[in-house]
Amino acid sequence: MAAAAACSSYTSEVTERRGIPAASFVQDVQSYLSQSGLDVNSALAFLQERLQQYRVVEMKLLAQQRDLQAKIPDIEKCLDIVATLQAKKDSSEALVADFEVSEGIYSRAKIEDAESVCLWLGANVMLQYSCEEATALLQTNWENAKASLEVLVADLQFLRDQVTITQVTTARVYNWDVHQRRLRQATTPKES
Repeated sequence: MAAAAACSSYTSEVTERRGIPAASFVQDVQSYLSQSGLDVNSALAFLQERLQQYRVVEMKLLAQQRDLQAKIPDIEKCLDIVATLQAKKDSSEALVADFEVSEGIYSRAKIEDAESVCLWLGANVMLQYSCEEATALLQTNWENAKASLEVLVADLQFLRDQVTITQVTTARVYNWDVHQRRLRQATTPKES
């Protein structure tokens, strides 16, 4: 915890995106360590902990992305079905449809006057809407899902940038420490 406070006080330009803290690139490792008040091992531990936090957030965002990518085609399919029902209603032609009763069991239905449709909203909730209301609701849901997916993709890109910056910073701190150890070994007189 002290390491996190020390590192965040060093990086005054730290920003965040939707709760994801931004990583800062370390130009000068020695000044970074002295200003943060950390030794090399503490700084490396802090950076590894931050990487783990980024990985957890990335897994959550990827799961949300998969859910949205599955949801958008479902909404589009529902919009197409409602549009087909409206077109058949206007032409006074009956629509013959096959629908799934249960897994692997289908039934054929003849739909003649479709004044309304029932939409499955989830959580065991189904509501009946007029075709116009259903189209408006589905269109709004589709637009919201598309917008959420765009934000999620931007969040994932931001997160990947932060992971890269943190990995580079970790490597710089580690390499600086190795270099310092070699310098100390070279200046220490060797005993024969």
